[in-house]
Amino acid sequence: MSVTAAAVDLAAEGQAAAVPALEKSLKRRHVEMIAIGGIIGAGLFVGSSSAIATAGPAAVISYALAGLIVLLVMRMLSEMAIAIPGVQAFPDFARLGLGHWAGFVSGWLYWYFWVVVVAIEAIAGAAIVHQWLPALPTWAIGIVLMAGLTIVNLMSTRSYGEFEFWFSAIKVGAILAFIIVAAAFVFGLTGTAGASWANLTGHGGFMPEGLAPVLGGVTAVIFSLVGAEIATIAAAESEEAASTLGRMTASVALRILIFYIASIALIVAVLPWTAIVPGESPFAAALAAMGIPGGALAMNILVLIAVLSCLNSGLYVTSRVLFSLASHGDAPQWLVTVDRRRVPVRAILVASLFAYAALAASILSPGMVFAFLVNASGALMLVIYLMIAAAQLRLRGRIEVESPGRLTVRMWLHPWGTLAAIAGMVAVLVAMAVTPGLASQFYASLAPVAVVLAFWWGRAHRASKA
Repeated sequence: MSVTAAAVDLAAEGQAAAVPALEKSLKRRHVEMIAIGGIIGAGLFVGSSSAIATAGPAAVISYALAGLIVLLVMRMLSEMAIAIPGVQAFPDFARLGLGHWAGFVSGWLYWYFWVVVVAIEAIAGAAIVHQWLPALPTWAIGIVLMAGLTIVNLMSTRSYGEFEFWFSAIKVGAILAFIIVAAAFVFGLTGTAGASWANLTGHGGFMPEGLAPVLGGVTAVIFSLVGAEIATIAAAESEEAASTLGRMTASVALRILIFYIASIALIVAVLPWTAIVPGESPFAAALAAMGIPGGALAMNILVLIAVLSCLNSGLYVTSRVLFSLASHGDAPQWLVTVDRRRVPVRAILVASLFAYAALAASILSPGMVFAFLVNASGALMLVIYLMIAAAQLRLRGRIEVESPGRLTVRMWLHPWGTLAAIAGMVAVLVAMAVTPGLASQFYASLAPVAVVLAFWWGRAHRASKA
């Protein structure tokens, strides 16, 4: 089947299911800021402490390698999104390239991943607020945070975009301010000790624990970098989708370079890497080392904003993926409905309901059920990204034959760029499987993959007998 014919089939499915159009009210600034802010979360502000404590200053290499993999995936998505316009959710590229089964599997796995992330972020945000309001139980604060952002998503697509724009703008502004302050400090423009670049090599060397923790660190940090693909879903609700997606890859590359690599490099230059405590914000530690008053409070506020941003986007993306699955007959058809503002209300409410269930699991069974849910989402994004990469290889070959003019944005070094990304992701999964601290996540992640594949097989088996 040709790419054009496949796209027509997708459209026909939508018409057969009487799929209503979603509101196209997002502007370019919304989509671009969603892309820029998509990976700036607690994984950077707090989670980076573990990478630094494990690999030392060479953690910047771990982030650079992980960032390269994500960058290549984003380039693939940009190529496919522009060559095949009108795709509602990015798992549908897997559907087009590999078949209906791939759309079913990647869509449900992506939905599950973000439902768990929403619960995790609600808990993280509640823990921060609980420090300021100790009389309120953490679970109640988590419910309030989720309910508030559910209401934001129910209001309109534009309200989601506006909230996310300002959440992301605050995060970006804070990181740029940190980079400026830290750069002035390490270059000796502020403070009394002069330049502090010696910290990069003065405590056991730049790579104090050797190469293995640096490469192994990629397996941990890559999951703090996922999220930029949300912009491809948001772009479907923008009237400027093509031009926005065409510029998205460059912005991803820039933010990986500036926000992650530059900030981590400056942190390990400001203070010795041995002073970083896993689980505590290295940004707050660096601000304290530079003598910036109120650094800990500022970081708590910033992490809370990052958590709210992730909650906002998580509820948005789970509802849109559920809506897309329903439009292709892979979820109950009653989910394919919108209100007068063309918002998929039922999909949003169902997505939030499952997130509440995951949040309840964190309260009632934190050591078993919720721990399993978290571990079982550990490797899913790499599995989904692998399916997207395989789809890009197949679609690119067909597009070059049928309509090469569609390829206004091309994957770099095709096919070698895609093959390199696949090799990198497979290497990360293998490293997870053999690393004691990460093996549980890898093997637990096989459970939802097996469940979704079993559902697909059962569905296909029933269809073949009908």
